[in-house]
Amino acid sequence: MEYGAHLPLIDLDGRGWDAGRLSSYARTAQRLGFATLAANDHLSFRRPWLDGIVSLASVIDASGDLDLATTVALPVVRGPAALAKAAAALDILSDGRFVLGVGAGSSATDYALSGVDFDERWPRFEEAVRVLRSQLGRDDDLSPRGRFYPDPTPLAPKPKRSGRPPVWVASWGSPAGLRRVARLGDGWLASAYNTTPDQLAHGREVLRASRSDSSNRDLTCVVATMWTQVTPTERERSQWLIRLAGLLGRDEHDLAGRVLIGSSEQCAALLREYHDAGVDQVLVWPLADHERQLELVVQEVIPLVAGGNSASGRRRGAE
Repeated sequence: MEYGAHLPLIDLDGRGWDAGRLSSYARTAQRLGFATLAANDHLSFRRPWLDGIVSLASVIDASGDLDLATTVALPVVRGPAALAKAAAALDILSDGRFVLGVGAGSSATDYALSGVDFDERWPRFEEAVRVLRSQLGRDDDLSPRGRFYPDPTPLAPKPKRSGRPPVWVASWGSPAGLRRVARLGDGWLASAYNTTPDQLAHGREVLRASRSDSSNRDLTCVVATMWTQVTPTERERSQWLIRLAGLLGRDEHDLAGRVLIGSSEQCAALLREYHDAGVDQVLVWPLADHERQLELVVQEVIPLVAGGNSASGRRRGAE
């Protein structure tokens, strides 16, 4: 199981952002052996949220050989053509290291800001992903004319990666959502605070049964939005869970067993369950002291998972 890191795009402490700190975070993730840097997408949130695509572009040089991924970008909110254009640029400028994670999104406010009917998000999303896949591909066969995006004009330049960047499709794990992942995706992006290891293992079985191709290839399975704060005391753990629950509009008791907030042993126990469920990658998201938290995950948590292996050596291409 590999590990990636979400960029710290939410301003939780009022410090704002600094390009140098984002670059330093990217270099730390590279040094520690993480596989991916990820960025999420919101126009509006309970706290200020830095644009994910612009932020990924800002750390291309600092990220070394890490993959860069959107987890997720919102093709209906942004528009599939605009997102395809940005995705191709990120892939070219990163020398083929980009992964396009997409989702319909759950914020009615984001849709209102973009002037799109929230109730149309699912049919629009399916059509938008088909347009994205075709516009990022290297053949001339664009997706058929659709209801919402009737003229998927070819775009140039094409991505650097042979074929096209992988497309990971987000789902919280409903039957309809998993069927959508199987139809449209090269991978499944599960949300840590909306699933459990048991639910994810079941979802992987559903995906295997739902694949329409004959390759027998499992889709890549990635657990994203794994909020993280390694902390030694139960008091600090409780404080962080309450704070995160307020941020997400969730119950802190429900979050307790779903995110990496707690002691090294508590965090490792959850990661071990995901390892045993067959997850390919977990994307951690530190809440504070971001670089130090990445170090704690690698130095204190990961050695307790799956026989004591560390993050280094499991990164793509590492020896």
